[in-house]
Amino acid sequence: MTDATRATVIERRPINPFDLLARYGTVIALVLLIVFNLIFTTNFATLQTLNVNLTQVCTIVIVAVGMTLVIATGGIDLSVGSLMSISGALAPMVFMSKLFPIGNIYLAVALAIIIAVGVATLLGLFNGWLIARFRIQPIIATLVLFIAGRGIAQVMTNGQLQTFKVPEFQFIGLGRVLGIPFQVIVMLVLVIIAAWVIRKTVFGRQILAIGGNEKASGLSGIAVKKVKLVVYAVSGFCAGIAGLVVIAINSASDANLVGLGMELDAIAAVAVGGTLLSGGRASIIGTLLGALTIQLVRYTLLANGVPDSVAQVAQAVIIIAAVWVQQQGRSA
Repeated sequence: MTDATRATVIERRPINPFDLLARYGTVIALVLLIVFNLIFTTNFATLQTLNVNLTQVCTIVIVAVGMTLVIATGGIDLSVGSLMSISGALAPMVFMSKLFPIGNIYLAVALAIIIAVGVATLLGLFNGWLIARFRIQPIIATLVLFIAGRGIAQVMTNGQLQTFKVPEFQFIGLGRVLGIPFQVIVMLVLVIIAAWVIRKTVFGRQILAIGGNEKASGLSGIAVKKVKLVVYAVSGFCAGIAGLVVIAINSASDANLVGLGMELDAIAAVAVGGTLLSGGRASIIGTLLGALTIQLVRYTLLANGVPDSVAQVAQAVIIIAAVWVQQQGRSA
């Protein structure tokens, strides 16, 4: 066959509907939920309802940003709820002068934030060290602080509720900038930065490469251990911030309750948002949309008279469906 008569055959990969559903299903579900509520739910189209739903998901999204990076490497972080508890216990001890006296309240608050988030970050780094240095499975390595972390927070506070009235600190959870809740601004900043890192930086590509094939990534020159150390430190950092937001909203710190169950909420948001739980693919924006979808499902059911127990079951069904769609998309 000559060049003039040779036919060019272009093989097209058949469209996988499950893969499309995994990528765009969350957006479709979110749009359908919004349309349903606009039609059937009273007072849905108000700023108050928007603020309620956004503030309900802020801490989940903040934690889930770090969780997305961890899962993208093929890992998991079960310690985030306990790190929130430690961060939430530390901060009041600083700005209420239990550790050492500080005359200027703004300095005290700034120092409290730095110390609390810094400790959470270091503990996240400890998780990464266990995983990278000793090759301990992530679910086991992070289980250490999942169990011990909350106990540490309880010992720090003697199991007592720490109440406070410090507007300079409470602004983190209750303040507004141009009418926008400050915690929403914090959430969006973290989402934008993490999304940029994943999509536009070499480090982001290294994260996805490790999740896709860790051994091949190491052979290609990627510093696998360093990348893992960083992503677990980032997860701890995000958990530390989320812990401060929670206690600022409640004007109190309870080591028994702060961050309780947050690891499951974060993993659910990541899964529903389309990030592969096996690693290799990640969507920070998808995580945000996943958290919003789960929250809106619950809000929709509760607003229309469905008991909260049923709403929780519906959330579980959504998570199972999201994971099943992912598996079908990969196997097809």
